[in-house]
Amino acid sequence: MNSEVKQILQAVQNGSLSVDEALIKLKTEPFDDLGFAKVDLHRRTRQGFPEVIYGAGKTPEQIIGILQSLKSAGQGHILITRLSPEAAAKVAAEETILYNETARLAYTGDIPVPDGIGQIVVATGGTSDIPVAEEAALTAELLGNSVCRLYDVGVAGLHRLLSHKEEIMRASVIIAIAGMEGALASVIGGLADCPVIAVPTSVGYGAAFGGITALLSMLNSCASGVSVVNIDNGFGAGYLAAMINHMEVKP
Repeated sequence: MNSEVKQILQAVQNGSLSVDEALIKLKTEPFDDLGFAKVDLHRRTRQGFPEVIYGAGKTPEQIIGILQSLKSAGQGHILITRLSPEAAAKVAAEETILYNETARLAYTGDIPVPDGIGQIVVATGGTSDIPVAEEAALTAELLGNSVCRLYDVGVAGLHRLLSHKEEIMRASVIIAIAGMEGALASVIGGLADCPVIAVPTSVGYGAAFGGITALLSMLNSCASGVSVVNIDNGFGAGYLAAMINHMEVKP
């Protein structure tokens, strides 16, 4: 996953980069201390993907400061999650961003050409789960993945999901997003031959307890190969799916 380090070492090996130049690249200041934030400039080097800005709880001014720090460090694609429309408007007045109100997500730069090993499927139980699904799908796309969206294919009408068996069987990773009783993840887990990331949502009536019922249901899934992220955490699911979809055999 540490593709940037690997590229630096390969450049040294083929002679296009000197040892001293490589050392400078690896020793560049690892973070930028802004006082209110220590911006991690080495996240891509360590983990393969750069730092992402979590927008909730931050002022527009703080978001702009972090955004400018990342841009100054050469980060072309910057992702801002959980950004309200009001905050997005203020950030957009100072910096060029694209904003998806459904996903509450903003980003800079174009969506990159996919370079993952396969396709990620994002499936939802219902239409009400789409905001979380779009956060997951856009996150995965911005991290260099091809994404197929299958929305409103929940267990209340199982034939809707089964009409997409080809997409399910072809996927390298599937993100299953559902509220209420959260059964979708188990059904997909019993059909697919790839990792399934389950995302419980806070959709549902009183006994859904804001997503806790779906969370517990998914954690107790009898389908092997199903992992679970936190309630409404579309970003976490999209990020994890992107990591899985970029895995390579290690020597």
